[in-house]
Amino acid sequence: MKTLPKGFKYTILLLLLLGPGLFLILLSKGTHKFKTLPYYGFKEVATDGDTIYHTVPDFEFTNQNGEAVSFADFKDKIVVADFIFTTCPTICPIMTKQMTRLQWMLEDPSFNNVKFLSHSVNPTHDTPEVLMEYAKANDADLSRWTFVTGDQQDIFDQGFEGYLLSTQEDSGAPGGFLHSSNFVLIDKDRHIRGFYDGTSTTEVDDLVSDIKMLMKEETMTEEEKVQ
Repeated sequence: MKTLPKGFKYTILLLLLLGPGLFLILLSKGTHKFKTLPYYGFKEVATDGDTIYHTVPDFEFTNQNGEAVSFADFKDKIVVADFIFTTCPTICPIMTKQMTRLQWMLEDPSFNNVKFLSHSVNPTHDTPEVLMEYAKANDADLSRWTFVTGDQQDIFDQGFEGYLLSTQEDSGAPGGFLHSSNFVLIDKDRHIRGFYDGTSTTEVDDLVSDIKMLMKEETMTEEEKVQ
């Protein structure tokens, strides 16, 4: 069997020893963009070149305590929003159970900046008192989870124009209303960053992962995101 020259052996040995270090050095010289969540809705480019993304408009509704609520109450918070009604015979009970599970999955104090917001599409029936009973029956942590009612058309408009979700009254639908089953993930700047089927355990699990990603994104500088 032919043997390799001694000098060649030493060269191979040196490369094997230095290989991982060289690889790490080369890796550190590259650019690795931090993965961020997408933005949903309309967008336009400003005169300075910045992209202006769709922003969920402000609102004024009434919560389960009978108090006025607006988006100012969620300033600098990540919000998960949905639409339900307390007499819903189909998807709402599943959605609310999933939202309850979501708050439990995010009960660590590190997630205190994540809030949950449920809008009733049947405000005629769902008074603050009714919403309070519904919240208690579903083990809602009312320090983090808010239920709102208000003018029906305002709620429908908020759904369609704000969260980009369908919400409407329909006498032919079970319970008399049609509305999306989606949970909407909204960042602290009121941009929509994700939609998740609130009846799906798998998609709600994905929502948890995306919330963690969004929290990391919001603490990073633009320079850090491209390192």
